[in-house]
Amino acid sequence: MKNIIQNINKVFDHRVRLGIMSVLMVNESADFTSLKEILGVTDGNLASHAKALENENYITIEKQFIGRKPNTKYIATKEGKKAFQEHIDALEKLISGQ
Repeated sequence: MKNIIQNINKVFDHRVRLGIMSVLMVNESADFTSLKEILGVTDGNLASHAKALENENYITIEKQFIGRKPNTKYIATKEGKKAFQEHIDALEKLISGQ
């Protein structure tokens, strides 16, 4: 059982980070507004949790202007996808008692 717990990634402990990664695992990318609406969080909350994931190299953040409006896009990195999948696998093993 100890090995299973070792694979649970502390970075994904918070529901917002878990939500960001869940969305990015099934989508190539997501913009700030979409993530904010899907997760039901504030601007600051989303920005701070996205920054934490970026600091771990789990996501990349791309900022650009579309017309005159700023647009922020989030993309899961290969490292982030791998770490998140390992986290989910560990949770599934813990739940199933394997």
